[in-house]
Amino acid sequence: MTAALLIAKAGPTPIEILPALANRHGLITGATGTGKTVTLQRMAEGFSRAGVPVFMADVKGDLAGIAAAGSDNPKLSARLAQLEVQLNYAACPAMLWDVYGEAGHPVRATISDMGPLLLGRLLNLNEVQAGVLQLIFKIADDNSLLLIDLKDLRAMVQYVGENAKQFTTEYGNISAASVGAIQRGLLTLETQGGDKFFGEPMLDIADLMQTDGQGHGVVNILAADKLTNAPKLYSTFLLWLLSELFEQLPEAGDLDKPKLVFFFDEAHLLFNDAPPALVEKVEQVVRLIRSKGVGVYFVTQNPLDIPETVLGQLGNRVQHALRAFTPRDQKAVKVAAETLRANPAFNAEAAIMELGVGEALVSFLDAKGSPSVVERAFVIPPACRLGPLSQAERQTLIANSLLAGHYEAAEDRESAYEKLRGSKDGTTPAKPGLPAQAAPAEAEGGGLLDGLGAFLFGRTGPRGGQHDGVVQSAAKSMARTMANEVGRQILRGVLGSIVGGRKR
Repeated sequence: MTAALLIAKAGPTPIEILPALANRHGLITGATGTGKTVTLQRMAEGFSRAGVPVFMADVKGDLAGIAAAGSDNPKLSARLAQLEVQLNYAACPAMLWDVYGEAGHPVRATISDMGPLLLGRLLNLNEVQAGVLQLIFKIADDNSLLLIDLKDLRAMVQYVGENAKQFTTEYGNISAASVGAIQRGLLTLETQGGDKFFGEPMLDIADLMQTDGQGHGVVNILAADKLTNAPKLYSTFLLWLLSELFEQLPEAGDLDKPKLVFFFDEAHLLFNDAPPALVEKVEQVVRLIRSKGVGVYFVTQNPLDIPETVLGQLGNRVQHALRAFTPRDQKAVKVAAETLRANPAFNAEAAIMELGVGEALVSFLDAKGSPSVVERAFVIPPACRLGPLSQAERQTLIANSLLAGHYEAAEDRESAYEKLRGSKDGTTPAKPGLPAQAAPAEAEGGGLLDGLGAFLFGRTGPRGGQHDGVVQSAAKSMARTMANEVGRQILRGVLGSIVGGRKR
């Protein structure tokens, strides 16, 4: 049985989290500057020492200090003396990651793995547009077209838009307006750096679940100070990662300690303007991923940022101070107090507004899985550095990593873009949706037959516009004279002469 992790002290009473119940998830909340970062770092360090790998996003750039040993300073020494605690300063094993590949190993996902639901939110699509995106994914699957990076998806969207009528009967209506909205969203995503995130080699989640030679869990730190400038990319990436863990990890049952603990900082970004389908997916993942041995801890300023359906799944809670300056703040204080198991020794609602920096109301699950009585406690500082790594320290850590060079070079194998625009050797592949044997015949006919076909029966322009041929033009013109018998005879004669005449 793994020993309990000391997180805080309420006077002489230690406040500990039980590793066997750490996969029941948790919540760390509090206003800016109240000590959430130190709490997160203390908990991550504790899990690492217990042999549990950790993943967390470094929004402000200071969490990477967990990879370096701490040191004494007057303020820290005073807090340790107050708590009657001694620290053996030491670093935690750490791995640095960065979607942009600048401050850590690159992190990539493929378009297909991200899926249309998460991509729809990432592109800010409405319900109709998201439905068209799902059709595009379905058409790509049915035609064995791999969607790996953004250029694959752009090529697929363009192809479907130009051939919308060909797919309408089988897949449903595909409007030009929806296709245009998707293309605009892809352009915006690319300007935010999304082109660096989508591609191969894709992140292997096994690389997030490593231990070092001493059995300590590796702390995976995502550089997110730049990524949070694109909040939907940040939140969608973390949700994709959670979904990958949920889908790939086997059922684990009750374990002595989690396989991985996942800290979701700035959690409000996940739920801002989230459609009901996405909130439902988050709730499902949080509810079921516990049995896979993964604990999820949401970190945010206000408990109202988390939907009630998700909030009810979070058993281990650390509530730092809240400031009740507005009616919404006052409601948040009340909600936070009511969700904690009352302690008759103090009024939780009043205490939340009185807490000092580093002080919190703490309630962890007990051995029976029930929330313990809330305690007013001081969080113990971590033994690692409270502050950022220098650029030189960061580069040394990346260069000495076991994964150095594994993800750095992007790969670009043949996928939808190459098949739709022409293979790498310059030949033109068969078009999706057409029988395989039709492609050679099309090539043999040469440009003359293609031109004759377009002249007679029309063509589709590069943006999906339809240009009538002789047959369509004649039909439309003659249709206006259908009211009399002479017109009908002329129409039959014209059409008969064009298509080869009638048998007499």
